[in-house]
Amino acid sequence: MQETGKKLLWNTSSLFTNKRFVAGGATTPFADVFAYAGAQIKHSLEIAKRLGSESYVFWGGREGYESLLNTDTKRELDHIAAFFQLAVDYAKEIGYTGQFLLEPKPKEPTSHQYDTDAQTTIAFLKTYGLENDFKLNLEGNHAFLAGHTYEHEVRFTREAGLLGSLDANMGDKLIGWDIDEFPNDIYEATLVMYEFLKNGGLPTGGLNFDAKVRRQSFEAEDLFYGHMAGMDVYAAGLRVAAKILEDGYFEDVLKDRYSSFDSGIGADFEAGKVTFADLENYIIDTPDADVIAATKSGHLEAIKATLNNYIYSVLGARFN
Repeated sequence: MQETGKKLLWNTSSLFTNKRFVAGGATTPFADVFAYAGAQIKHSLEIAKRLGSESYVFWGGREGYESLLNTDTKRELDHIAAFFQLAVDYAKEIGYTGQFLLEPKPKEPTSHQYDTDAQTTIAFLKTYGLENDFKLNLEGNHAFLAGHTYEHEVRFTREAGLLGSLDANMGDKLIGWDIDEFPNDIYEATLVMYEFLKNGGLPTGGLNFDAKVRRQSFEAEDLFYGHMAGMDVYAAGLRVAAKILEDGYFEDVLKDRYSSFDSGIGADFEAGKVTFADLENYIIDTPDADVIAATKSGHLEAIKATLNNYIYSVLGARFN
């Protein structure tokens, strides 16, 4: 680091590979293992302090359960929340100021991990009062495993004010496990970068390639192509997203679709001025046909076509 000037984006600690963590680290039912996990995180935070890492990531590969039949889920969640609070307290004690991050993933290796997806993790943080000390590190492949798109996870995390870091990879839609493929989907990259720009960038560094080449890509040049393709696709997505944001296209779509809440009964509702009785009095004499006529098409096909046109117009026939 001294020779190159490169900085440490984030570091972490493995509380899942060693067999002592077979039932979890911070959610283990065994106190000695819990103590070992705490000591390991203490040491890891000291390394984070010494190396000046911008963030510290907790990925709980074993923090979950295989069966409810032998798991006290409430006790385990209480334990891991208290464990995270101990980490916050120790960071303050040693003067480590990096951002704490949780990385959602629904399963694998654990059958059901507690931080299943972004919304589950956000709810956990808010339930235990940790939302001021933690943000989320989101991974594209994990989003797919949770049954979401990557942009879905980024959107909800951004709107919660908890977007901290992004792992730029993707998964194979035909394979149901975490393969950490280098990103190459311009459509996904554009929508993720749109949320990135709406967030004002990231508070703790840039995008991290948590990715590897395919099994049959075993020559040295394949690793370079993987990195170049991944960087190119996100750079291209950033250019397209910037143009969409500059034009205000998506904002105009939403403004038009929700315009009925900008005046009349809709605006009164959003201002907190109406009750159920007010809503009933407003609508009770309106013919059902008029209520149905008040709806509008979502025009999703046109929106997707316009998104494609943005990609074509900004990037041309190839990435420049």
